[in-house]
Amino acid sequence: MPSGSTPKLFAAPPAFAEGLFQDIGYSLRSLARSPGFTIVTLLTLALGIGANSAMFSVVHGVVLASLPYPDANRLVFLWQTRPGVSEIDPSEPNFEDWQSNSRSFENMSGVVFHNFNLSAPGSAGHLLGIRGSSTFLSALKIAPALGRDLTSSDDQPNASPVALVSDRVWRERLGGNPQALGSALVLDGRTYTVVGVLPPRFRFFEDTDVITALRPQMPALYADRSVDALAVVARLKPGVAASQAESELNSIQQELDRSYPDADHGMGVAVWSFKKMMVGDVEGALFVLFGAVTLVLLIACANVANLLLVRAKMREREFGVRAALGASRARMVRQVLTESVLLASAGGALGIAVAAAALHLLLAAIPGTLPREENIALHWPVLAFTLLTAIAVGILFGVVPALRSARAGVQSALQHGARGATGSSRGVLSQFVVLQFALTLVLLAGAGLLLRSIQQLWRVNPGFEARQLISFRVELAPSNTGTPKETRTAYQQLLERIRNIPGVEAADLSNLVPLSGGDNSGPFWIGASQSTSLPDAPHALYFWTGPDYLRTMGIPLLRGRFFSPADQLGTSKVVVIDQILANTFFPGEDPAGKTLTVAHWGTARIVGVAGHVRYWGLDDAGTYNPRQIYIPAYQLPDFMVSDFFRNLTILVRSTLPSSTLIPAIRNAVYASAPNQPVYDIKTIEDLERESMASRRLPILILGVFAGLALLLASVGIYGVVSYSAAQRIREIGIRMALGAGRDDVFRMVLVQGFRMAAIGIGIGVSAALILTRVLPSFSHLLYGVAKSDPLTLAAVSAGMTVIALAACYLPARRAMRTDPMASLRCE
Repeated sequence: MPSGSTPKLFAAPPAFAEGLFQDIGYSLRSLARSPGFTIVTLLTLALGIGANSAMFSVVHGVVLASLPYPDANRLVFLWQTRPGVSEIDPSEPNFEDWQSNSRSFENMSGVVFHNFNLSAPGSAGHLLGIRGSSTFLSALKIAPALGRDLTSSDDQPNASPVALVSDRVWRERLGGNPQALGSALVLDGRTYTVVGVLPPRFRFFEDTDVITALRPQMPALYADRSVDALAVVARLKPGVAASQAESELNSIQQELDRSYPDADHGMGVAVWSFKKMMVGDVEGALFVLFGAVTLVLLIACANVANLLLVRAKMREREFGVRAALGASRARMVRQVLTESVLLASAGGALGIAVAAAALHLLLAAIPGTLPREENIALHWPVLAFTLLTAIAVGILFGVVPALRSARAGVQSALQHGARGATGSSRGVLSQFVVLQFALTLVLLAGAGLLLRSIQQLWRVNPGFEARQLISFRVELAPSNTGTPKETRTAYQQLLERIRNIPGVEAADLSNLVPLSGGDNSGPFWIGASQSTSLPDAPHALYFWTGPDYLRTMGIPLLRGRFFSPADQLGTSKVVVIDQILANTFFPGEDPAGKTLTVAHWGTARIVGVAGHVRYWGLDDAGTYNPRQIYIPAYQLPDFMVSDFFRNLTILVRSTLPSSTLIPAIRNAVYASAPNQPVYDIKTIEDLERESMASRRLPILILGVFAGLALLLASVGIYGVVSYSAAQRIREIGIRMALGAGRDDVFRMVLVQGFRMAAIGIGIGVSAALILTRVLPSFSHLLYGVAKSDPLTLAAVSAGMTVIALAACYLPARRAMRTDPMASLRCE
């Protein structure tokens, strides 16, 4: 360093940075001088970016976010398969053979989801829980927060009952005391020792209150290799692909086929990723909706680009002066882009507030519809996405105005900068409007098709009467269910008390409730013997019901009779079949008096035919396991009663409002014992609505997006037509001076707007026809309506045309009031 020099602590900023700071300062001052333009632009961007951020937060929370387990990409679910059916719970013996013979997995665990009746400590309650193998938590790589995990000695048939409890149960029932380990928990009438506490917020598909060992309470029926019993979760070894594991398991299953042909003939194995199990079919629909909101953002960008083009045209003289003073074209492009990025950044900041409000409204409108809903929030990935989106949007909508500003000639800008818009600039504005209308029609067409699908579904006859019908479950006290006979009697007495409630028309029980999603499928044979192997036999849904079930549900009895109170254990076995089974196996004849053999139960006489019920959903006429068999619940053998009866649902038809009926039902339940929790109360109409949730979510979101897009497109065409008419004042004055009438001017302006809208609508119709065919995730949401439904496209096109003309009405009215002499004098 030269003698006497002073060290520089901070180097002077480079010329580029200095120029950038100047551009930012100039842009801020320029935007402040145009508050109307700035506010409109910011609101437009806030809506577009906010909608994208809200939708991305949903996609991120449900699909992209990692699962709450270490190395979750190695977690898989294992299913049995047979031709035509890809999701069958494995039997417990098959699971044990897979576990013993496979080499692709670190851990494999069998799981049964279970509703526990908690009797003590504290008041009676209902807990959601899991009976699982001792390897269950280790397969998830989750350790108890307190105490120990289950061990192999806990998972033996005669082991002492132990349990792990959730953090919530530990705090609410055990006082949150670490010394609570070793305390007693009375579940389903048995005393369990608490050995561990699960980590806070632990979930396995849903909140899990209790985990107990699988085998100590395993029903005897589960030992049958043909009984679908368990969900199986496993962890792949490092470096092992799911396809390799699936190939190995299928080899093992082939050996089981040879060893146990009656139970395993033709069975295969499918390995699914854990995330696929959790997300299900929602992933495709969410990405379609994310694509839809991207179209909204493009429409917003087109709107803002139009505003900037108009603003740039009005500033041509300014840019001409700057060019004359030596400013380069690159510098002027940077100036306009800086202004647009500043606008987009501010719009993005406002968009965060819009996204937060939108998420709150969305989750409130459709609670419990989305999987992994607890993950949906404005996390840092969403904020980073918003920032990047804002920058990209600023460049996107700013680049065309920037380039057009830089191309302005110095002399022409100084001489004619304020005179009027050129045909070229009006052409660019019109192109953006065409783009907006095309994209808007695509969104409106999608929303219209979904709306028509919902309308078609509401017209479907589900096969039962959903109005004035509620369902609930109850955990009867252990004192009332000590033996199978006492269990049957307790349910019969409870139903009699419910039927005696004034206003109750009918009540009964069933193991399955239509549209609820449960499954109780099994094989059957026509005749008095097993004629094929179990996998090769036809399958049907088994409804274990009481004698008043059809009347309670409003299901028509087409032939014969239904069950009577005399159909009890020890009497001749009877069944009622549905119309599809009757038409398939007894075409043109009366099946009453014929025999039918139900696997694991026995041979019964068919006594009636009931109408078919759309059990799996209003949109499913019966493509998966459509046949249905009704079996008297009170003819269940004793060894099945303890496990089957505790999973029964009670249905009640009543003219009373729910607010009056439910307290009366609780009183009827508590009449035999106060510690019998009533839970899972639902109206069947709610189940109908829930069955359409996969469509209600897209139509809600797509409808909002389409409405927002239509608003932006309408504002866009209004702005362009208004600006164009204002810039053509001299032309209009000349036309009127030469004899054009006011109606001619009015029509001219309307035709200009109509032409832009018509071209956009035409392009949009073509795009909609293509997209509805190439997007299977969207076409799967449709029901009873064609992908290219002409009625929907015509209605949407007509509606958009009317709105476009309405948006052009005010500019046309203003134009027709032009005073030709005043406009010519002004020029």
